[in-house]
Amino acid sequence: MDDEMASAESGRFLSRVYAWMVFALIVSGVIARWAASNPPVVDLLIGNKFFFWGMILSEFAIVLALTAATQKISSQLAVLLFILFSVINGFTLSVIFLVFTPGSIAMVFFITAGTFAAMSLYGFFTQSDLTSLGNLCLMALVGFVITALMNSYYQSEAVSFIGSVAGVLIFVGLIAHDTQKIKKLNILGNEGTETDRKESIVGALTLYLDFVNLFLNLLNLFGKKK
Repeated sequence: MDDEMASAESGRFLSRVYAWMVFALIVSGVIARWAASNPPVVDLLIGNKFFFWGMILSEFAIVLALTAATQKISSQLAVLLFILFSVINGFTLSVIFLVFTPGSIAMVFFITAGTFAAMSLYGFFTQSDLTSLGNLCLMALVGFVITALMNSYYQSEAVSFIGSVAGVLIFVGLIAHDTQKIKKLNILGNEGTETDRKESIVGALTLYLDFVNLFLNLLNLFGKKK
């Protein structure tokens, strides 16, 4: 396969990845807005910690199933799990509509979309190897998660602000790295196969998580609270 054909196939593969990612974002957004506007659902999310944390654990389980057990499941199951994940995450994201104004949520979403597009394009077209950047961001992410968990107890606004700035930098780097990694993940000549479909779902999940986490950190920095 010559370079031009390989580049065209990689482009089509990334297009499918982005299509699935955008679809999942739309599903999560619709579910989040619907849940936030229904008092019984809001009461369940806020008033029942077991239910809320059950959804969080379900999300972790789905992510593990899609990443660690990709070779053992069918592409149809991978699609169903991905859609289920976007629905569950929509419920957990609904709380942002209770904290921030709709206008600021919309503004931050468009900022996130622009930033994501720029960094993803960089990751796709750059000739530089972003592996070192990805490893650095992943190590920083571990510290970010530990700090966030500790601060959930101490509730320090200064730590929250610094953490959000760090989170933005981490996920900006991960978007570029993950785009390049997903591009390399595609097996040339494998287009339209079962493996190809599962690869596109895993890639979409990775970029979806990068987008949502970048959005949440930017929202914490620039969102206007009610």
